Amino acid sequence: MTKYKLNNTTRSSSEVTLTAYMAGNLEKNDEKNYDKPALDNNQNDNINNESNRNIDRRCHVCPHSCEFLKESDKIAASLVKQECDKFGLNELKVEGVDNVCLCERYNGGCKLCPRPSLAPTLTLNLDGKESCLACHRSTCASIYSNSNGTYPSNAFKKDTLLRRIPILDWLPKYSLSKGLADVIAGITVGLTVIPQAIAYAGVAGLPPQYGLYSSFMACFVYTVLGSVKDSAIGPTAIAAILTRENLHGLGPEFAVLLAFLSGCVELLMGILQLGFLIDFISGPVSVGFTSAAAIIIATTQIKDILGLSFPGGKFLQVWTGLYEHIGETRLWDSVLGITCIVVLLLLRKVKDIKVLPEEDLSAVTKVSRIRVATSQALWFLSTTRNILVVLVCAALAYYFDTRQQAPFVLTGDVKPGLPQISAPPFSATVGNHTYTFVEMASTLGSAIFVVPLLSILENIALAKVFSEGKYVDATQEMLALGVCNIASSLVDSMPVSGALSRGAVNHASGVTTTAGGLYTGALVLLSLQYFTPYFFYIPKASLAAVIIAAVVFMMELHVFKPIWRTKKLDIIPAVVTFGACLMLRLELGIVIGIAVNLLFLLYASARPSVRVTTATSSQGVEHLVAVVDRALAFPSAEYVRRALRKAAERSADRVPLVIDATHVQAADFTAAKGMKSLIDDFHARGQTIIFYNVKPSIAEVFRGVRPREFVHCSCRADLDRLLLEAYRKASQAPHSCYVLCVINNGQLGAQSQTPRTY
Repeated sequence: MTKYKLNNTTRSSSEVTLTAYMAGNLEKNDEKNYDKPALDNNQNDNINNESNRNIDRRCHVCPHSCEFLKESDKIAASLVKQECDKFGLNELKVEGVDNVCLCERYNGGCKLCPRPSLAPTLTLNLDGKESCLACHRSTCASIYSNSNGTYPSNAFKKDTLLRRIPILDWLPKYSLSKGLADVIAGITVGLTVIPQAIAYAGVAGLPPQYGLYSSFMACFVYTVLGSVKDSAIGPTAIAAILTRENLHGLGPEFAVLLAFLSGCVELLMGILQLGFLIDFISGPVSVGFTSAAAIIIATTQIKDILGLSFPGGKFLQVWTGLYEHIGETRLWDSVLGITCIVVLLLLRKVKDIKVLPEEDLSAVTKVSRIRVATSQALWFLSTTRNILVVLVCAALAYYFDTRQQAPFVLTGDVKPGLPQISAPPFSATVGNHTYTFVEMASTLGSAIFVVPLLSILENIALAKVFSEGKYVDATQEMLALGVCNIASSLVDSMPVSGALSRGAVNHASGVTTTAGGLYTGALVLLSLQYFTPYFFYIPKASLAAVIIAAVVFMMELHVFKPIWRTKKLDIIPAVVTFGACLMLRLELGIVIGIAVNLLFLLYASARPSVRVTTATSSQGVEHLVAVVDRALAFPSAEYVRRALRKAAERSADRVPLVIDATHVQAADFTAAKGMKSLIDDFHARGQTIIFYNVKPSIAEVFRGVRPREFVHCSCRADLDRLLLEAYRKASQAPHSCYVLCVINNGQLGAQSQTPRTY
């Protein structure tokens, strides 16, 4: 049975009903008295409450009288328009506030009285002309029916199918012009990915053909399942360096198995909708990790630029090896590598040359056509710079080879032909030892979880860059990326993800759908089938130059300055992540950075702000007002209790203390025990604690620990009455004390003292 959400309550499709609510003293058009179930006024409904599951034609009860008005012109309870036999919650509008859809704001509940004080200001506009922002439909007729007030489940099934298989959405609308744009973009990306794939295989410590094996199957799968047209799935620098760090030199079989296991983890995360885990990787941590990864990748390529060969791929190992072998530097490899880096960086800027004049060239002239053609040629030259540099260097190496000269270290033999489709290796023989699947998985260790998590982060970051403000379905991207990795592992691929550099090329090429990946994958297959013999002559220095020129822009050291201007404390997790990734391991570094960030969050939750001010009620009763600015949880329970006791003890006359619970959105058992102890403390001293405007769900938590007394109210009049009773009780018993209270927004009465923060 399909489940939907109404008023934060999960219900089946047959149980979803539409109700309307209004607080305040409204004119009644129906004298019938409806039952008033005890429901949560603050959208903390209990899904197990029978009255919550059957709220048809009933009203939520707010602290004031809040009644359901049937067939009223003012509230339009039936939501039926004469000119339209369909209806939707988008017809409920807040007068005076533009673009407010109550259907969207209250998750389909159209609860018009979230706070008693707001109810008199809410009026309804029944024009129903605007579309519902929550449904994103042009009219309400396609969603809601006034026959039974339910949301049709078949609409959800169709939308779900289109979301999970996006090709079904865009293929029926595909046109010849879109196809031509996708062909151009796909070939352009293919010319970029071929040299990158060969170079990334070297970064991962694999033979060059494995980079090409990783560059076609994922493109085909993403065409069907991908939701971001600009994303070009294939090998990436971060995935390659993480693969290298976890292979331990044991061979390609471990890389292929890592791709398969990464795909399984990504697919499982998508099914379980665990995309929220990515939210635990903050911006500073991501900046520190990405910058460190870029430096490590560039460091591993320096030895190829210099023509050196020695083991070791970690940051410190490479620099130690460079120091020990610097005397073995090959001159011509160094010259070629440095020249290629300079040329690549210059070609990157070629596309920015202004060829077109500033004025409008609306008139088609011969000069304007030449300028447009020149601009497009410069853009194509800049976009295909990687393949052009590699081809020129390979031609140069071939020329020297015909003259029996070898000034450069070459890539060497690349296995020709297409890979066979087979299951990923669940065992591998390295030397004289045969690894079982369990041993292989144990050897890969944390990479099984770190690689997919960072791949998802990289791909979603790419999707958000080119989404142009549109919603990015993270769940669908996880599902698509998981299937891409699983399918790619069948053709001996290492882990793949979306690359920002190729995504930029895809976007600039004018891609219209994910079908551009078909032509990218086809071009890679052609190169594997027919051009692998020529890859022998590609100098390693040129491939290293391609990598360095690409990753140098991944270093986000410039972001540290705005972080410092915004919040200096965020520099700490960024620097810690950066240093740990460089000195230890990448996956260990990012875990350390996340841990540091979480420590900051935990400390903030453990030390909420408790502001105390002096105020006077309407009857002239003086009291203290204490405002807690966040939820009460176990880290902060004892701290808040001590702060409240300290505030009460500072008052010489022991006037009532009022605790503002407006911002207390949640509480747990430890916090409830703390409040119980606080109540007991004040009761022993003859004081009474009154809680004002406490959310019903939190009040139930407090009652669960069975305090000695739990007095609370929800309106100003009740609070004034309780304060007055406390005053009279104190007057009758001079040795007794006043009342601790909780009020709304900390604004009870006239404040007469500077706030104190604890």
